[in-house]
Amino acid sequence: MKTALPFDLGAWSAGHLENVERALERWVTADAPAGVDHGAPAELVEAMRYAVLDGGKRLRPLLVMAAWEAVRGEPSVAGQHGGALRTPQNEAALRAACAVELIHAYSLVHDDMPCMDNDVLRRGKPTVHVKYGEASALLAGDALQALAFELLTPDDERMPADRQARLCRLLARAAGSAGMAGGQAIDLASVGVALTERQLRDMHRLKTGALLQASVMMGAACGDASAEALAALKSYGAAIGLAFQVVDDILDVTADSATLGKTAGKDATQDKPTYVSVLGLERSAEHAQELLAQALAALAQSGLPNTGALQGLADMVVNRSS
Repeated sequence: MKTALPFDLGAWSAGHLENVERALERWVTADAPAGVDHGAPAELVEAMRYAVLDGGKRLRPLLVMAAWEAVRGEPSVAGQHGGALRTPQNEAALRAACAVELIHAYSLVHDDMPCMDNDVLRRGKPTVHVKYGEASALLAGDALQALAFELLTPDDERMPADRQARLCRLLARAAGSAGMAGGQAIDLASVGVALTERQLRDMHRLKTGALLQASVMMGAACGDASAEALAALKSYGAAIGLAFQVVDDILDVTADSATLGKTAGKDATQDKPTYVSVLGLERSAEHAQELLAQALAALAQSGLPNTGALQGLADMVVNRSS
């Protein structure tokens, strides 16, 4: 009996990251994803590209690709440089991966603006409004959000209409008032307010967790999975979505700005409720490990044989240092 080799997350990630970067480079331009010139102002496109390219962990695209592979039952076919060959199925997953990253990028652009968190550093460089001005940053975020849905609705037969609709619904709900935007509104209203652990959890399930969970479910929607597998993946996504925020709160007080690529200690300065302020540092770290265990248990219950990448990403989320 052969012993299964340990899953190499680094090697797996490299090919997918290369594909995502090349796709973002190609699609975030003055042209539509189909190659039709939009005639977009050059400065707006420049601000959009600045917000998206050359930075970020790309966790959300990796979750899309990992979930898609899990429901397929096998890794994607490797191409010339370790990436996936272009097939209709691969194309759908790649578009979903880039779409969710565009939504994430737009949210960061708006989140950093003076009317929100008023931050000057993101991904180790000046924030978009610092470099291009507030009006351009606002429009760049708007345009990135619109482009995300354009990517999910190609004007050809590579993605069936029902799959396009399902992906758009998942992403819209995760990004809107019942997801990220709603959570951000609660966050802004909670400055200086003492929240209970339950209130804090509910806020972050929307603000941070919804888009991470949607990344998993969008990957699954690019393939076929049983109701049981989908329920397990949803539980997995909920656990790592919350775990990501718990660890973010920990790092905000334990890491420096150079390591994080953004301003450290901002939450305490702005008197925002965090897991560290509510639970304390030690209990927050314990809770992150509990959420990791929940995520792995959900994968074990999924009945899916190819969950190595999802397991590795969950461990990365909880045990990261930046």
